[in-house]
Amino acid sequence: MSHSIPRSLVKNLDLFRAVPDKDLDTVLSIARPMRLNAGDPVFQQGQPATQFFVLLHGHLKVVQTTAEGEQVVVRYVIPGEVFGIAKAMQRPAYPASCLAVEESVVLGWPSAEWDRFMTSNLQFAANALQAVGQRLHDAHARIKELSTEEVEQRVARCLLRLIDSSGEKTDDGIAINFPITRQDIAEMTGTTLHTVSRLLSAWKEQGMVLTGRKRVTVRKVDDLIRLAEGAGACSSKPAARKKPVEPA
Repeated sequence: MSHSIPRSLVKNLDLFRAVPDKDLDTVLSIARPMRLNAGDPVFQQGQPATQFFVLLHGHLKVVQTTAEGEQVVVRYVIPGEVFGIAKAMQRPAYPASCLAVEESVVLGWPSAEWDRFMTSNLQFAANALQAVGQRLHDAHARIKELSTEEVEQRVARCLLRLIDSSGEKTDDGIAINFPITRQDIAEMTGTTLHTVSRLLSAWKEQGMVLTGRKRVTVRKVDDLIRLAEGAGACSSKPAARKKPVEPA
């Protein structure tokens, strides 16, 4: 397996940066590659957390079903990210499902290897702890937004986060470089498909965004930033809905 996964594929990822080649070869020798088509699951909510993963190519979404049966898009996974780290959270099962939104490639390791990775290489441990800390910070920020911000702010902030992590400059503006639906945006922001459609249509008329089939391009980033900060918000909006968001 170590020969089939080139060291160059992971050497420049933050998680493995500065990990000695010898240790990296050992890590790769026990990795299991997975190729996914759009819609394929990496793991399902409630499934025993037997593996953790790194995304090499493509995009994934982490989806959580609440006790009330509502679906929440917790976050998107971008290339280079570690995910499925229930082991690091001391959880026996995955708290959410993870699905490919386009053709993707991931590497998986047995969860039992997590502790060995953490103790055998300080650089890996530092990078992994930073990833865990960022995940917790993002989850807390989402909870705060759902509890305190108007829906227009939340949708604007959501789009800004997406172009910040996965933006691609085009002739029309900054495009989110993976397929995303209005329903996905609604599930990320704790609102309805109708509300997201209304907002995006209004923003399109104002020249702030372009929308197509599973595509969103931001044309006026500064205007979107002002909306995210609460400036120019409309007066009639649905109340914020609190939803549990757990790191995954």
